[in-house]
Amino acid sequence: MRLAQFIGTLGGIGYLRPAPGTWGSLAALPMAWALHELGGFLLLALATVLALVIGTWAAEAMTRDREDMDPREFVMDEVAGQFTALWAVSYPAWANDIDILALWPGWIVAFVLFRIFDMWKVGPVGWADRQKGATGVMMDDVIAGIMAAVGVVVLAGVSHGLLGW
Repeated sequence: MRLAQFIGTLGGIGYLRPAPGTWGSLAALPMAWALHELGGFLLLALATVLALVIGTWAAEAMTRDREDMDPREFVMDEVAGQFTALWAVSYPAWANDIDILALWPGWIVAFVLFRIFDMWKVGPVGWADRQKGATGVMMDDVIAGIMAAVGVVVLAGVSHGLLGW
């Protein structure tokens, strides 16, 4: 249980107040940058899958025999979701050999949209949040990350005039 708690709380970041989910999302940003710098989009994508798998295991262990299936201190789901949202920044930077920090507006938009979708539980995020078990705990954030990534792409297209607006 101790290892699961350490992983699930991201080394204790999940105990920070207020808004532990926001702290977990913020902690994911430098992690994503380091992963991208070390291995590009492919390493970030691999780390996202790893965060999802390990996070599901940690969520299962942390919620076993508990009434609260999504404890506030569990933030590994935010890491997986924020990593997913940042795919929309990492992939174009990697594919076009652009310094990922040059795409800083995308980082901000990915963070803000992810937090909005995660907190408001819009559409499929809310559906996943209502699912029982560790998979539901993780999937609502991954879906919020996917929605945020789509938002980043759309807003980048609008900003750069690629959508004809």
